[in-house]
Amino acid sequence: MAYVESLMEPEKIKNGLQTDFIGREIHYFIELSSTNDLAKELAMKGAEEGTVIIAETQSHGRGRLGRRWISPRGGIWFSTILRPQVSPKDALKLTLMTAVAVAKTIGNTFNLNAEIKWPNDVLIKGRKICGILTEMRARENIVDFVVIGVGINANVNVDTFPEYLKRSVTSLEKEMKRDIERERFLRALLEELERYYKIFERNGFDIILREWKSLSSLLGAYVEIAGFDERIEGLAIDVDQNGALMIKAKDGTIRKVMSGDATLQKR
Repeated sequence: MAYVESLMEPEKIKNGLQTDFIGREIHYFIELSSTNDLAKELAMKGAEEGTVIIAETQSHGRGRLGRRWISPRGGIWFSTILRPQVSPKDALKLTLMTAVAVAKTIGNTFNLNAEIKWPNDVLIKGRKICGILTEMRARENIVDFVVIGVGINANVNVDTFPEYLKRSVTSLEKEMKRDIERERFLRALLEELERYYKIFERNGFDIILREWKSLSSLLGAYVEIAGFDERIEGLAIDVDQNGALMIKAKDGTIRKVMSGDATLQKR
């Protein structure tokens, strides 16, 4: 396979973009420390909702819990600024909303069966292809802004990843057996993201949650959730209206989990 490291052309993303605000303002860089960090900086300076920051590579990309996110050339690493009129507890809903948008775009564009692993990963054939990191600033229980960072292994050679990752990740290039046009895919994703965001603002979370459940890789499976200070094993039975995962533990009790790492367990 030939791994092409041609640069993205932001104007190709904008040409034909069918959105009202997401992606209308694009900041593009060859390298950044972190697209999320720059997005937060711009948001605090008053950047408009829908502003998108793209980097060909990140030197200090990160995932949840401060973990390093490997961001080589050929991927799609971007963040967008949103200003929803919601409370901070709704931030997890926006993570789930974004996962639905990514999974739907992958399915519609490439006819690949993408699934969502709670709370913030998108998988193909059980392997991670996308991670999402949502950060926010709030004042007096009202969100000032939310930054949603998305990292997608597009034209990425996952064989160059560290050994501990190789078996758990994949890329669009690997699944399609060809390089994909990143600008076209990102344009479609921004359109889908805005569509779901409008649904979220207009109709609330119910419609999105139903779609999320239909794409979930965990519901109905036995899982282990590793949180900050405990591990919970049990049957993943549902996700509630706040995006929390509901676990039926071995002792029969129902546990509500707002954050943590989920691992499928063999039975």
